[in-house]
Amino acid sequence: MFKIALITALFLVAVTWAADESQATITKYENEIKNDGSYNWEYGTSNGIQAKESGVGSAYAAGSVAYTAPDGQNIQLEYTADENGYQPKGAHLPTPPPTPDYILKALAYIEAHPFTRIQLRT
Repeated sequence: MFKIALITALFLVAVTWAADESQATITKYENEIKNDGSYNWEYGTSNGIQAKESGVGSAYAAGSVAYTAPDGQNIQLEYTADENGYQPKGAHLPTPPPTPDYILKALAYIEAHPFTRIQLRT
């Protein structure tokens, strides 16, 4: 009975220690800001988080982030941010379902047959 209790206690300590990321340390840090407004930064931590970004102040940015999610899934996110907005890319991100054929046909019909505006009397 003592052995089972000891093994269970050790298991719980190991799980708690593995889940505690408050003790993570920075293993890599670089930050460069240039006079023309461009910049680069990169960091890494002891718990496997890696991130980097480069860009031109408030005009353009591109970067990536990689880490392991709590469920064990490896997350790899790449992104850009520019005049077209924030555009993330990653296998873990949800994607919309494909557009049904009947909707595509309807849109093609509407495009081929433009609507003539009718002026209502006021």
